[in-house]
Amino acid sequence: MTHDVFDPLRHHGDVDAEPGLLDFAVNVRGQRPPQWLLDRLTVALDRIGRYPSARDDARARAMVADRHRRRPEEILVLAGASEGFALLPNLRPTLAAIVHPSFTEPEVVLRNARVAVRRVILEADDGYTLAPERVPAEADLVVVGNPTNPTSVLHPAATLRRLARPGRVLLVDEAFMDAVVGETESLADTTDVPGLIVLRSLTKTWSLPGLRAGYAIAEPALLARLAANRPQWPVGTLVLEAVTACSEPLAVAGAELAAMDLTAHRDRLAAALAAIPGVAVHLPASAPFLLLRVPNGERVRAGLRRRGIAVRRADTFPGLTGDHLRVAVKPDEQAAALVAALRAELTAGGGPDPLPPAGGRGRESTEVTP
Repeated sequence: MTHDVFDPLRHHGDVDAEPGLLDFAVNVRGQRPPQWLLDRLTVALDRIGRYPSARDDARARAMVADRHRRRPEEILVLAGASEGFALLPNLRPTLAAIVHPSFTEPEVVLRNARVAVRRVILEADDGYTLAPERVPAEADLVVVGNPTNPTSVLHPAATLRRLARPGRVLLVDEAFMDAVVGETESLADTTDVPGLIVLRSLTKTWSLPGLRAGYAIAEPALLARLAANRPQWPVGTLVLEAVTACSEPLAVAGAELAAMDLTAHRDRLAAALAAIPGVAVHLPASAPFLLLRVPNGERVRAGLRRRGIAVRRADTFPGLTGDHLRVAVKPDEQAAALVAALRAELTAGGGPDPLPPAGGRGRESTEVTP
């Protein structure tokens, strides 16, 4: 079934990236998984002639539990972190507060389930920082990304802790946390925050978007509520193998090295982009992408496309505008192509026009009726 009406909340970076374009729209580290992981998945192919086993599931959960110093019963393997969002209606919230700008799928799922949604829109003038008192006290579900897509903001764990309260579920989307050196501010290892669910993804660091692999971490009773009415065999053998392999100590150490490398590339890219007249780069940044503001953003995005560069439009994120673009962090040679194309596009457009004020929209909390 096709939809002719554009829904900005269902727009994601893969739509902006087309074959033949240099892809800065999708936040996946490489074009394919590393060879060692491909080898593990290849061996696991011999097991797809039978149903995924409880033993494989237990092995995956045990490895994730060891990685985060949790118990296996506190782990739920998912068909990607997106499945965790799809399961949110099982919690039967009455009012969900979603901290924006952020990944939009949670709002889509909750609206479709006729759950009332309150948008808590953070402001650029405040650095997109989160003030817990802005979250409605009556919200029994709060969703926040850390680090946040698309702002690349890393919220302090202490701030997120202040969102928890009895009778409330706090969902922290840590899909990009393994790209943060030391995984500082992660709550994945935390056991003393009531109602906490942490979602993790393997898609970005391990280049597995086509496999859909992730997991949720929470206390067992909360996981049971989240997983209510899941089908039998909800994840396949290859997903279980990927979750196991990417949670092993050598893989975790490799992800840490990759995060260090990413940090260096991100710092160089941010400096080069900020040196272009008219380009504002939101800093500090902690994720494998940067949020930009450029004059005449829609025209610039189209111009970059003509020059062979795909970037992510960011006006589909609540709280942002057509002048906002999200760009993935890439190795220096590819990053240089983006910088050159953006500089050329702004020059070809007659130079940058003044940017409008960045703030002015964030203090509003928007009630979205289901």
